[in-house]
Amino acid sequence: MSRELARRIAFTIGALLLFRLGTQIPIAGLDVSRLSSLPDFNGRLSLFSLGLVPYLTAAIFVRLLSLVWRGLSSLERSGEDGRRKVARATLGLTLALAAFQAYGVSSALISIPQLVRDPDGWFAMTATASMIGGVFVLVWLSEQITRYGIGNGLALILSVGMLASLPRDVASIADVVRSGMISGNLVFFHAVFWVATIAVIVLVEGARRNVRVEFGALNVGARQLPVREAVLPIKLNSAGFLIPVTMAPWIFFLPLALAGLVMGADHPLVAAAYRHLQLGQPAHLILVSVAVFVLAFVYTAYVIDPEYTAKSLAQRDGIISGVAPGEATAVYLDRVVSLTTVIGAVYLTALQLIPEVFDLYGIGLPYSMVVNGGAALVVVCTALDIKAQVRDVSLTNPGGVRR
Repeated sequence: MSRELARRIAFTIGALLLFRLGTQIPIAGLDVSRLSSLPDFNGRLSLFSLGLVPYLTAAIFVRLLSLVWRGLSSLERSGEDGRRKVARATLGLTLALAAFQAYGVSSALISIPQLVRDPDGWFAMTATASMIGGVFVLVWLSEQITRYGIGNGLALILSVGMLASLPRDVASIADVVRSGMISGNLVFFHAVFWVATIAVIVLVEGARRNVRVEFGALNVGARQLPVREAVLPIKLNSAGFLIPVTMAPWIFFLPLALAGLVMGADHPLVAAAYRHLQLGQPAHLILVSVAVFVLAFVYTAYVIDPEYTAKSLAQRDGIISGVAPGEATAVYLDRVVSLTTVIGAVYLTALQLIPEVFDLYGIGLPYSMVVNGGAALVVVCTALDIKAQVRDVSLTNPGGVRR
């Protein structure tokens, strides 16, 4: 192991230990003796109780806005200065969302008897400020891990938060098996199912559709480089998971919320719609499946813009064999990306539906609504990213030169 790799690993472990320490520090003003009697405290009322949710929500909103606002999309691609402006806007929106959520949590805590030592004092303000600070500490910590450690900081913190609950989930499953509430065969089925699911995730996330590209001869000083061949890799899942899955429920719940405001929440049609759109209901399952499938195509079109890619290839004197440069290249890439995304969209939809299918058929376990396809995808992709970075650092000399 190289010294640089050891330093990065040590930094990452230290940062993650700091994150876990923060989840055990309760919000100032709470009665610690009362907290110790809560079996599921588990960081929910700690300085990091909001986690990275406000920041991820803000980042997703900015990314969705860039899909419909061409100016923001151009700003993101304009260089380092443009990306810095987008990052500042994301942090500003994070502050607003964190303040709203933290104040709501603080107000709710005051209403719980004997939990807050001085509910009539400054608790709401100090608790709100501490939780907002916790969000920005996590954002800063994730950036430091990305810069000086191993792996993506955001994904690592999310993954550690998910993995930290596994021992408790296993213990609760063991308890219900001992009590006879569920059978050991069901537990064995889940174990086999998740092993197979993780294998599929590894396979799909590593799969690429390679489009061969030829670059023309290049003059470098007095030398002339010959024609070069390369590949343009297209992932089966270019849309990720967070944006399609986060945005999908909005498509039908926002119109339903507006209908509730206009017609009244107790209107028979609105009440029936809410009832049929509950998690685990067939209507919810079908609508979410369609929405995730469509959104996978929409977001992939943003991530891999065929027109932008065709223009970039033309500027670098690159062509796809047998395809004319310019508009014909854009059309060809659009067709290849669309056909590839079909597989990725089916894959994302299937991962999203895992907990709902379990619930629909009554074969879920206590963890099923927490440890789901999305959580497995985040953890596996984080592990694959760490593996790639470890290999890259191991093969790089201290001066940045490949061995």
